[in-house]
Order: sequence, then C-alpha cells, then structure tokens
Amino acid sequence: MYREIATKLVAAIQDGVFTVKLPTEAQLMERYHASRNTIRKAIDLIYQQGLLRRVQGSGYYITNIQLQHKTVVNLSARSLFNSNLHPRNLKSKVLTFDTVKGDSALSHQLGIPIDEELYRIIRLRYWHDQLYCLEKAYYLRSVVPYLSTEAVNSSIWDFINEAYGIGIANSDDYLSLTNLSKEEAELMDLGHGDTYLALDSSNYYKNNGLLDFSHTVFVYPDLALYFHTTNLANN
Repeated sequence: MYREIATKLVAAIQDGVFTVKLPTEAQLMERYHASRNTIRKAIDLIYQQGLLRRVQGSGYYITNIQLQHKTVVNLSARSLFNSNLHPRNLKSKVLTFDTVKGDSALSHQLGIPIDEELYRIIRLRYWHDQLYCLEKAYYLRSVVPYLSTEAVNSSIWDFINEAYGIGIANSDDYLSLTNLSKEEAELMDLGHGDTYLALDSSNYYKNNGLLDFSHTVFVYPDLALYFHTTNLANN
C-alpha cells in the first residue's frame, strides 16, 4: 500500500498540488486513509529517489531539480512508476511491436537463455510535439506474458504495475555518447553518424530477476540528466 501512496504523492507533486513541501504526516494519514507507518514508508521511498529533502523539525520539502532552459530527466526515480525516467505526457509512435526469441547476441547481453521469448518494442517518443527519443526495448514474456497495444502506445510501466503488481527493485544504467546508425538516423530523420546521448538500462524486479532491457537515444534539445546520491556515512 505504501508504494501506491508514494506513486500518488509523486503524481500530486508533478501536477503542482504540492509545490513547496509535503503536508504533515497527520494530514497525509487523513488524505490517504493510511497509518502513520505506511505514510512514513511512502515518504521514505520518495526521499530515496531524490524528490524530497528533509529539514529536521520542519518536514519534507520538494526538491526543485529544474535547470534554466533545460528539460530535466530524473534518473534516480526509477522505482516509482509515475516518475520513471521520462517526462509525463509523452506521445508514442510505435514502429515495431512483436515477439522474438533471444539470439546469441541478446543472450549474452541480457544474460538470458537462447530462445527466451521477448516482447520487442521500438518506438519514437514525442514531447510537446517534438521528437524526444528513440527507444528500443525488450521485455521478458516469462515475467510479462501479455502487453496490450494500448499500453505500448502510452505507458508500458503503468500497465505492468496495474496488471502484474511488479515494481522495479534496482536498475543498471549506462550513459554514453553514441553515433547514430544508418537505421536509427532513418527512423528519426537525422544525420547518419550524428552524436547523441544514449542510455542502456536493465531493470530488475524482486529477487533481482531481469524484467526488461532498453536502449534509448535522446535527441530532445537542452536535455539535462539528474542523479541523486546519498552518503550513507552521514545519515
């Protein structure tokens, strides 16, 4: 239940319901009809993602991660579905949605058996009617046996959360500069060999089981990536 409340709190922050700080624990308990312990666990989850900062004796303040003239992507907030990676309200143009079996290259890259059944999804994503990224993703059908066309056209993560109750336990992310392949350039109508920022991401659910792998090439102008780190020695 605390994860559901955390997701609702993040949505409220993103929608401008809470702009400076969170309400008190008592107010949140009344708002979400939850115990104090549940509210505290929800707040702690959001805090771990870098979306809140704690001021002793004053409460939790909302972190302003915006940079002037930049679009900021929060790479720390991967386990909360309404705050995962991309801005909200992205529109998708699905180029490929099919089922494939892992070949030797995918098997080596993902650490899965050869012939593992995978959903393959390739889509262009747009924000404010401008091309945001090219995303190529693989989802294990042993974990996600069914994906709807509607989900692929909107939010895959929301569908997985609602249909299967699966959350991200941890992620491995690799940022790099990449030169567009001929295929990527043609799909985005950009120059072959042009350099853009790419993110290779593997998401794991409970017991460190692989859920999906994605390769995303960001082309949106003035994009900034935000990371939150915590020094455990000082906590």
